[in-house]
Amino acid sequence: MYSVKGRRFLVCGCVGLAVSLFAASCGSSALAPHRTEPPAQTVELTVSAAASLQNALEAITPEFQVAYPTISIRYNFGASGALQQQIEQGAPADVFFSAAAKQMDALAAKGLILKDSRQDVLTNSLVLIAPAQSQTAVTDMAQLKDAEVGVVAVGEFRSVPAGQYAEQVFAKLNLLESLRSKLVFSSNVRGVLAAVESGNADVGVVYATDAALSARIKVLATAPAATHQPIVYPIAVVSDSPNPDAAKTFIAFLQTPAAQTKFKQFGFGIVEP
Repeated sequence: MYSVKGRRFLVCGCVGLAVSLFAASCGSSALAPHRTEPPAQTVELTVSAAASLQNALEAITPEFQVAYPTISIRYNFGASGALQQQIEQGAPADVFFSAAAKQMDALAAKGLILKDSRQDVLTNSLVLIAPAQSQTAVTDMAQLKDAEVGVVAVGEFRSVPAGQYAEQVFAKLNLLESLRSKLVFSSNVRGVLAAVESGNADVGVVYATDAALSARIKVLATAPAATHQPIVYPIAVVSDSPNPDAAKTFIAFLQTPAAQTKFKQFGFGIVEP
């Protein structure tokens, strides 16, 4: 069974605020989205998105709704693998925004996304973090083999892309066996961040964008790009979406200069078309 844990973003009833926001967005070409004809009646899109995207998407959504007031967004944030399974089980979703290609490929193989809607949108990097007050001298992930760390927090290897990337790094650096007894797993990357913030883990592996959100941790090292598959975030319309045109409008908006600027502010890289 699945559960949808989202939050709704509905256009505020304050017309004056909406008008002023829209005017501000039109005052700069960087904020003016590529507009398409909005639906005549209000529709709600359910967007199943990787947990690492939450802050950025919540910051972008108000600008989208000023541009498209008849489209409201409901987010379902979680691990990409769990979201993939929800969609496979029939959970309502209009858009899937994954933190890795693997989960999107799995849905594509089952005909559960509109293939012509699929776009690679963002990139990210993987970092090793520790509590802000940690005295560890680790400055390279390879040093974990001999470092005196008791608990290493990572995302689940089977369902969490950040965990899968971490597993690749550990395998490439011949760390997997030496660390196996120290690993504690979280159901999503934000859980890893929380474990390190609280001191329940000595170190953890998260995305650089997650690390940038917290003043309670410090970054010890960045995983070399050659030690893991490229971290790319694909997005697509779910094939059973009752609102495919509105879903495509949302995807297009995420690739406008306004949205890309927001993503960059949160530390994401942009996939050039």
